Amino acid sequence: MAKCKVSYAPSVRRLPSYLLIVRQSLAHGDEYISGTLIANELNLEPIQVRKDLSITGITGKPKRGYPVAPLITAIESYLNWNNRVEAVVVGAGNLGSALSGFPGFRQHGLYIVAAFDADKSKAGSKIRDIPVYQLDDLSTRIPELGVSVAILTVPSDTAQDVTTKLLEAGIKAIWNFTNVKLKVPDDVVVQNEDLSSGYAMLSVKRRIKSASFMGDAI
Repeated sequence: MAKCKVSYAPSVRRLPSYLLIVRQSLAHGDEYISGTLIANELNLEPIQVRKDLSITGITGKPKRGYPVAPLITAIESYLNWNNRVEAVVVGAGNLGSALSGFPGFRQHGLYIVAAFDADKSKAGSKIRDIPVYQLDDLSTRIPELGVSVAILTVPSDTAQDVTTKLLEAGIKAIWNFTNVKLKVPDDVVVQNEDLSSGYAMLSVKRRIKSASFMGDAI
């Protein structure tokens, strides 16, 4: 499978939405689904949907569309959601606990097997049956667990120090929920999730929509 390029990022972000629609089509007993139907469901242009789906390697049939079952397989394979990936959450506060208990991850092959926190009083407790360990135990626990993926939800002022410890323990991929730009070697993958940026987009869209309705009313 071809390596995901940066230019593919917007397409990759849309694939889960496509997958949801295609799974619904499968549940309805449909054998084929058109790119136009997917586009209409998501308010996109059909050509954009076809372009996005092309990165998975699948092609549709004229006048019929995409075969539903193979399309699901193609999307899941491209996203690597057909393989089990085990990860740890580092930072068992409110956000870390919420992510640890989110059941949707397992539907996509992501299994959180442990959590770590600097608060030693949390050690020995569990979050939805997921054991919580002391942050100081990273260097020994991560090799024992055999994981290479970490979800980082620690306070920003400790993010880089914790990242350094994660790298020393063998972590090769970090899902970063802090607002810190982490410094990592070239062979380590980092995906930044800026929640404030997401809320900024929601706020702007809400303001524009409100202004539009007010204009219509006038």
